[in-house]
Amino acid sequence: MGRHIKAVCKLCRREGNKLFLKGDKCYTDKCPFKRRPYAPGQHGQLPSKPSEYSIRLREKQKARRTYGISERQFKAYFEKSLKWKGVTGEKLLELLERRLDNVIYRLGFSASRAQARQFVRHGHITVNGRKVDIPSLMVKTGDTVKVKDALSGKVKLIMEKTGEKQPPAWLSADTSLLEGKVENIPKRSDIGEPITESMIVEFYSR
Repeated sequence: MGRHIKAVCKLCRREGNKLFLKGDKCYTDKCPFKRRPYAPGQHGQLPSKPSEYSIRLREKQKARRTYGISERQFKAYFEKSLKWKGVTGEKLLELLERRLDNVIYRLGFSASRAQARQFVRHGHITVNGRKVDIPSLMVKTGDTVKVKDALSGKVKLIMEKTGEKQPPAWLSADTSLLEGKVENIPKRSDIGEPITESMIVEFYSR
């Protein structure tokens, strides 16, 4: 995703949901979304009646910003999900969840997906014992994800600040070894993000 150089907390306020984009700050009372849970700008607090298009667009933007990917990448994932058997929206979320940077975040080894992406790009993560520097790598059942020893001190500090997370049912974690395993392919019930995927499908099908 192209680097977002503006205040990322405004994205949470724009989408009306806490997207955990700021890392440690999102877990404190200093989180701007807690203090100002309305859209940014001078008209943010004014009542409005969004159109159907606007509702679908916001849902798509919320999903894209949650996983931190570009518009081009997001559309590519959607087109890929169309080719798979099953419910398109659920397959889309499955693809997004299986990204390596998301797995690192879900395991609790980073405070945000952006930080997880940085860890992967800098070569601090291994998959099945091999160094990987591609954040978009799709994990599969049986894969083992591990944080290298050089980063272990920082990751443990992050876990102390954010609290030890309980990974979703499709993942298992050994926090002492900073290692996680992909037990299954994620199902919709395993994905707790407040995303209405049917709205995204309707947006691209218009």
